[in-house]
Amino acid sequence: MAMIDNLEAMLADGRDDAMLRFGLGSAYFSQGELASAVTHLEACIAHDASYAAAYKLLGKSYFQLGKYNEAQRVLQAGLPVAVEKGDKQSQKEIEVFLKKTQKVIADG
Repeated sequence: MAMIDNLEAMLADGRDDAMLRFGLGSAYFSQGELASAVTHLEACIAHDASYAAAYKLLGKSYFQLGKYNEAQRVLQAGLPVAVEKGDKQSQKEIEVFLKKTQKVIADG
């Protein structure tokens, strides 16, 4: 939690940018605090809509929360971002996770 506390302190001190928000989202995701992860990952994308890794992690967060339609929406939005940036790793992970999400939605 020390890392989260340090990042939250930076946010409270007035720093608010995509990298900080991604760091917070990732840290909260790792701790299983998915609602907090979503909050910060959404803010990351609001700061920088080209942050492909944020779409990937946000989609995974929504999926783990059981919000499959939201996961699908985010992953679909993130795929062209990853392609445009040439971020092959995020692209591949988004494609795989998008298929998984679509299957869960289709299976109802």
